[in-house]
Amino acid sequence: MRALRNLLIVVVVLGGLFVIADRLAVNFAEGEVADRLKASGSMNTDPEVTIHGFPFLTQVVGSGLEDVEVSVKEFDATTDGKSVRIAGLNAHLRGVEFSGGFSQATAKTAEGTARIGYADLLKAARPDPIDVAPGVTAKVVGLSDGGNGKIKVEIEAEVFGATLPKPLEVLSTPTVQDGEVRVKADALPSLGIKVAEDKVREITDFQQKVGGLPGGIELSKVTPAKDGVEISVEGSSVRLAG
Repeated sequence: MRALRNLLIVVVVLGGLFVIADRLAVNFAEGEVADRLKASGSMNTDPEVTIHGFPFLTQVVGSGLEDVEVSVKEFDATTDGKSVRIAGLNAHLRGVEFSGGFSQATAKTAEGTARIGYADLLKAARPDPIDVAPGVTAKVVGLSDGGNGKIKVEIEAEVFGATLPKPLEVLSTPTVQDGEVRVKADALPSLGIKVAEDKVREITDFQQKVGGLPGGIELSKVTPAKDGVEISVEGSSVRLAG
């Protein structure tokens, strides 16, 4: 009985040491993955990385990670010298294969969500008033959730020197195309005077490029929400490092 008890004690101690070693290893790996992800994109903040699955060391032996979760509270995604504030990003990278001490890593699939606040998306619209007709100028002054998958766009107009008493409102449909969030008015606002459609759409329609996401993850869908647009992101054979 004493020998059995001693054996059990040894097993428990070894098991505890294994768990400690496993957690130390996963903490180190999470830091390495975070560094690689930051280097692969144009983020100006450190991502939080969580490697799921236990034990971690057996995944390392197989040179693959089942599920890596990446979270970033906010960062500036920069493309072609222009940036947009991403209010939050959460993504799962699955089937991550690595070599060379994480110097090379590729995820089979990636999916998640990101968010851009309306105030930040508004910066993509023309900030200065546009002459849409003789004596008529207008500009976008606000964006908000219009319900039913629409963005409500508020337009301030000035007709012959007099500002309209309240902003005009139009509902717009947001889409994703070529890495851009595009906002297009479903119907044009009435300015009380005949105006060419293309001139009005210079105000109501705009797009925001979103680049610099970790590992080349791409935009797939955009949905208006209360505080901003929720963007679905995804990718396959996503190169994280190397």
